[in-house]
Amino acid sequence: MKIERNVALKPFNTFGINKVASHFAAVNTEKELLDAIRYAKSHRLPLFILGGGSNILLTRDIDGLVVRIDLLGIEVIKENPKEVFVEVGAGVVWHDFVLHAISQGWGGIENLSLIPGTVGASPMQNIGAYGVELKETFYELRAIALDSLEKHVFDKETCDFGYRDSIFKRKAKGKYIITSVTFRLSKTPTFNVEYGDIQRTLEAHGVRQLSLNAISKAIIEIRQSKLPDPKKIGNAGSFFKNPVLPQDKFKDLQRTFPNIPGYPQPDGVKIPAAWLIEQAGWKGKRFGNVGGHPNQPLVLVNFGNAEGEELLILSEEISKDILRKYGVTLQREVNVI
Repeated sequence: MKIERNVALKPFNTFGINKVASHFAAVNTEKELLDAIRYAKSHRLPLFILGGGSNILLTRDIDGLVVRIDLLGIEVIKENPKEVFVEVGAGVVWHDFVLHAISQGWGGIENLSLIPGTVGASPMQNIGAYGVELKETFYELRAIALDSLEKHVFDKETCDFGYRDSIFKRKAKGKYIITSVTFRLSKTPTFNVEYGDIQRTLEAHGVRQLSLNAISKAIIEIRQSKLPDPKKIGNAGSFFKNPVLPQDKFKDLQRTFPNIPGYPQPDGVKIPAAWLIEQAGWKGKRFGNVGGHPNQPLVLVNFGNAEGEELLILSEEISKDILRKYGVTLQREVNVI
């Protein structure tokens, strides 16, 4: 393991924010990860874990040890006639794993195509898109406890998944480093094409027989039409969560805003944050180096030279405006550092 000093973090976060880490290490094995944790402890350095950098907003330099997780590998650990259990290293790029699963004929995650980030970060916020959430194919994960350096296994129940949420964003936040995730995928998949524009896109391409590959390609096309490529313009995908309101609160809003969309959930009604933001007039607005994306109101972008503080201020202004106009509190998906 090599410890580097004063490393620019711009290449390691999809917003392209140019902050500096006083100490930096990329780890390729669990031993290197343990060595990095011990180094941080012995030098009394705060520890910051970095995956794909697709869900963070840097607002300051990091005076501590930033550890980039590069634990790779995709391995079938068991299977039966209907299912395959696949353990994936935390550093594997999520979309690369999706494409690998599709190439093997394993179903369950094709609707999660092109989501940025790494496999290790995926259970932390229970990633989801187009009618599918990670928890539906999650089996277990392995993690190292920062205090004791002991290895732990978390099953689905222990992870306590919620909407873009898990135990790792609540009482276990900052206490563990995920090293691998095991998925339970189907050898005889059922297809989910009812959400959004999937069916319409498939029909536009003349797809008559559904397949994992066809669905993945359709979702990639939809996402690319709505979401900017972080390699071309800095962004972290959806900046805000879709709020879930109690039934009575939603009905109150409907009386004032009859066109407000809502989707029933077990705990209330989900409202598209994109609708709120667009109706409030923020879609596509630019303020110097930052702004909202013209095709997707949920996405905030760095036009090239923004500071993280500028994006944070913009997000706070949007949140205040939505609260003032609709009485709805928006929560960030992005982690602010």
